[in-house]
Amino acid sequence: MTNLQDAVVLVVGATGGLGSRIADQLESQGAIVARSSKSAGHDLREPSVIQEVLEATNAEHGRLDGVVVASGVVAFGVASELEPATVEELFAVNTTSPIQLIAQSQPYLAASAKDGREPFVVTLSGVVAEAPVAGLAAYSASKAGLAAFVLAAAREYRRAGIRLVDARPGHTGTSLSEHPIAGSAPRFGAALDPDQVAARIITAIVEGEKDLPSTAFQVRPGDETKRVCERL
Repeated sequence: MTNLQDAVVLVVGATGGLGSRIADQLESQGAIVARSSKSAGHDLREPSVIQEVLEATNAEHGRLDGVVVASGVVAFGVASELEPATVEELFAVNTTSPIQLIAQSQPYLAASAKDGREPFVVTLSGVVAEAPVAGLAAYSASKAGLAAFVLAAAREYRRAGIRLVDARPGHTGTSLSEHPIAGSAPRFGAALDPDQVAARIITAIVEGEKDLPSTAFQVRPGDETKRVCERL
């Protein structure tokens, strides 16, 4: 079990549909949340900005116990019509920046482990990392690249007492698909509840889970009845 009380957690993409919910739920569990977002002037495509955000978090709170990478962009369209700039931005935001953040956060998280805490990193690659989707080829590839990095790096970071977890929920009811960097969103099926997706991620953090495949976000028998009863 991971105790979130007074844990210092950096949430990247903290103004997004999932990032904001994860940040709020972390705080409700007693965590101290440092929120980072592009709207706050944090363009994490620049390695120097990543270091600045990490140093500022450590300076303000004295340590770093967790990182949640909830930032991302999406693009739609057939693979043959992809613009080079679109592909470049997809990989810069969804793959390269998170990899750099995870790499640069390692010393801070390792120090947390040495102090007897249980540091963690959570990424959100999504179901497309498991099952790439036509019309989302480059987006799927950018997320699959992140998932592959986390899977491999987790084995290395474990030796330093740091847990890396990749979450791969299906289509979630946030506004991300409404603001693509290219193309127009197709008609999706029923969306997952973003509050429940965020809650499932928090549960995984607390309970020490090491992976969150798409099946971890499926509604189990009785869950819908439970939600209805909670609303009555």
